Amino acid sequence: MTEPNFLTVHEAVRLLKNGKLSPHSLTEACSRQIERVNPSLNAFVTVTPPTALSDRPSAGQLAGIPIAVKDLFETKDVRTTAGSLFFKDYVPTEDAVAVQKLKDAGAVIMGKTNTHEIALGVTTSNPHYGITRNPWDITRIPGGSSGGSTVAVAAGMSLAALGSDTGGSIRIPASLCSVVGLKPTFGRVSVRGVFPLSWNLDHVGPLTRSVKDAALILQVIAGYDAEDPFCVNQPVDNYLAQIEDGIKGLRIALAVGNFIEDADIEVLEAVQQAGKVFEKLGAKIEIVDVSFLRQAAQANGLMTPADGAAYHRDRLTDAPEKFGADVRLRLETGRNFTSTEYILARRTQTEMKRRMEIFFEQYDLLILPSTPITAPLIEGNDAVEQARRLTRFTSPFNLTGLPALSIPCGFSNDGLPIGLQIVSRAWNEASVLRAGAAYERETDWHTRRPPMI
Repeated sequence: MTEPNFLTVHEAVRLLKNGKLSPHSLTEACSRQIERVNPSLNAFVTVTPPTALSDRPSAGQLAGIPIAVKDLFETKDVRTTAGSLFFKDYVPTEDAVAVQKLKDAGAVIMGKTNTHEIALGVTTSNPHYGITRNPWDITRIPGGSSGGSTVAVAAGMSLAALGSDTGGSIRIPASLCSVVGLKPTFGRVSVRGVFPLSWNLDHVGPLTRSVKDAALILQVIAGYDAEDPFCVNQPVDNYLAQIEDGIKGLRIALAVGNFIEDADIEVLEAVQQAGKVFEKLGAKIEIVDVSFLRQAAQANGLMTPADGAAYHRDRLTDAPEKFGADVRLRLETGRNFTSTEYILARRTQTEMKRRMEIFFEQYDLLILPSTPITAPLIEGNDAVEQARRLTRFTSPFNLTGLPALSIPCGFSNDGLPIGLQIVSRAWNEASVLRAGAAYERETDWHTRRPPMI
C-alpha cells in the first residue's frame, strides 16, 4: 500500500471507512513527514498538534483527513501571520469560514503554511519566515503565494491544503510542484477570515494530489456566506456526481497566439500533447488565438498592487520598513497609480468578463499552460519580475473571475514539472473538474513524486 501520507484524499477516506487505516496512523504519518522534510523545505511556519481526533466529526466527508492551511487564513487560537511582521503575534479568536467548514467535515488541521509576504508575490521567499523550496529541486522556487501549502501536499506532509489566488497563487505553485490546484469562480467560496490582497480579485481554493480530491474539497468549502460581501448566492453543484463521465463531444479551445507563444518550447509542447489526449477522449479541439488575454493580464497586474496598497495603506505609511523589499516596492508602485489608470483597468475587467462570456458561448473549455516557464532558481532572480512572468497565463482568470484548474501535464528535460490550465465559464467548475479527471485517467503525471521525497 502507498505510504499513508501519500494517499489521495479519496483513497484515505475509503481506507478509513473500512478500518484498514486509522485516523491516528494517518496523522502520525504526516507528522513524521513534517519532522523529516520541513527543515529543508520550509512549507510550514507553524505546526499544530493534530486536533484531538475525538473532537472531529466521525462521519464527515473529510473525517480524519490531514489538511494544511495557508497562513493567510485565520485559525482559532493558532497564530496567523499573513507572512508579515505586522501580524507575527496575531492569534485569531475564530476560524476563517473555509477553515471552519473543513473542521466541520472532520478534517485534521496540521498547521499553517508559508506564504509570500501578504500574498503579494510568487516566489514564497519570505524575508521574515524563510524561503520555501521546491521539492523537485530545492534550489528552485515552489511558486506562490501559496507555496507552502503546495509543497506540503507535494512532499507528503498533508493530503490536501487550502490556498488563496489573486493572480495565480494557487495555480502557479501547483504547476511548478506537480500537484492539482483549483481557483473556483469569484464568489464561489467565502473569503471571510482570509487576509485580503485584492477585494476584487481574491479567491479561495484547494491544492490536492488528484482532481477528484479537488472536487471533494470544493464541495466542502463552497457555498453562500451572507456575511461575506464578495460571496455570491449561487447554487452549489454536486462536483463529484459526473466527474467520471468523460468529455466526449465537448468543444475545447486550445490557446495559441503571440501572447501564449512567448513561453518555453517544452511547456508549449506538453500542452499540445495534452490537447491530443483530449482529442483522443472524444473532445472537439479548435486552435484559437487568445492574444486578447494580454490586456486582462495587464489590468490584473495593475489592480493587484493598487488594491494591496489600499488595504495596507496605514502600514505602508507608518512603518514601510517592516515590509520586505520586493513587497514594499510593489505596494509603493500600486499606491502611485492614478485614479484614471485604475478606472481604466476596471473598465478592462468589465470588458474582459463580457468577452469571455461570449467566448464560452462557442466553447465549453479553454486549455493553455498554467505557467510559461518551469520553476526558476531561487538565487539570482528578481521577485517582481518573476511575478510578471509567472502570472502571465493565470491572472486573466482572476480578472474575469472564471474557474481555472491547474493539473500536471509533463516534465521538462531537466525534470521540472509542467502544468496544464483548464478554464470555463462562470460557475462551471463541474466541467473543468470533469475534464481534468478525464485527462488524469489517461496519464500518470500526477502519480510521480519528487526525487528527494
